[in-house]
Amino acid sequence: MNNYHFKIFFISILISILGIFTIYSVRYPSNVLIPFPLYIRQIIWISLGLVLCWIIYKWDVRKLWDIAYFLYIITLVLLILVDILGYVRLGAQRWLRILWLNFQPSELAKLSIIVILARYFSHISVKEIRREANFIKSIFIPFLLIIVPMFLILQQPDLGTALMLFFIYVSLVYFAGIKRRYLLIFFLFLICLSPLLWVFLKDYQKERLLVFINPDKDPLGAGYTVTQSKITVGSGRLFGKGWLGGTQGQLRFLPEAHTDFIFASFSEEWGFLGSIFLIGLYYLFIFYGLKIAEHTEERFKQLLALGIVSMFFIQIFINISMTLGIAPVVGLPLVFFSYGGSSVVISFLSVGILMSINKRR
Repeated sequence: MNNYHFKIFFISILISILGIFTIYSVRYPSNVLIPFPLYIRQIIWISLGLVLCWIIYKWDVRKLWDIAYFLYIITLVLLILVDILGYVRLGAQRWLRILWLNFQPSELAKLSIIVILARYFSHISVKEIRREANFIKSIFIPFLLIIVPMFLILQQPDLGTALMLFFIYVSLVYFAGIKRRYLLIFFLFLICLSPLLWVFLKDYQKERLLVFINPDKDPLGAGYTVTQSKITVGSGRLFGKGWLGGTQGQLRFLPEAHTDFIFASFSEEWGFLGSIFLIGLYYLFIFYGLKIAEHTEERFKQLLALGIVSMFFIQIFINISMTLGIAPVVGLPLVFFSYGGSSVVISFLSVGILMSINKRR
């Protein structure tokens, strides 16, 4: 048996360590002035995530089948509480304050959607999906499961995570073996509705989309962050400026240099070669995750693994793409790398599930 679970575990730790060093470097001038700097908080979150990862690894993830709907309901309750009691920061109401911790339920929503969709599609046999399941059963009903959490997350507002739920849904529909013509009909329907979705977007979200279409539209306003991100990436050249040598992040030219745009900060310090190394680590992580799914025969576990791997891949792809200016800015952190407690903990929980699947396949 190949120990893919240990490989993805060590890769995730290595990426997290690189993230800690990058967070320290980006915030370097202010680290000595703050009694509880960000890199220390990140280490605490990673430690908590590792503990939960190991607990899940020792646990039989087949029990997620039994608690799938309970987990889904808990997630909905937490998202509703965010709307009522949520902590507001940077104009967004996405967090619940628990003692001294800020928890973001939308991160949990990604995992709970994977669990409940994996249960739904594994409950339907492959034969039924390919021959008997109609459009309502194979496309519409599972779509209803993501509509409510998507709406609640959009209200926060958090367009990036809402889109993540949709992409996770599409991935699991595809991997479940649903008839391709149903997917095509569904996408054509969404394309027809897309002009109506513009009405529900916030003003700053509309500006981001317009700037993506025309990068020179507002270089000192909505387009400032993307422009500075591309400058930061390019300034690293081949070998980078070295650790603690970056200027864009430390001098605050690049907003969110330790969260959404941390890949640009890393590229500035370690250059093109360092960026390729980091992307290579992510490639190996996705590759071993797919291997775990490939060697898993139980349908629920296989869909669970494919859903988690899809979640990681989509989030990594979108984050790096928006950093390079080839995707709209939607505010998604880089997995294991960006500063953020909820994202780190849920990511390591997901790794624990993959490890448990591989161990008990």
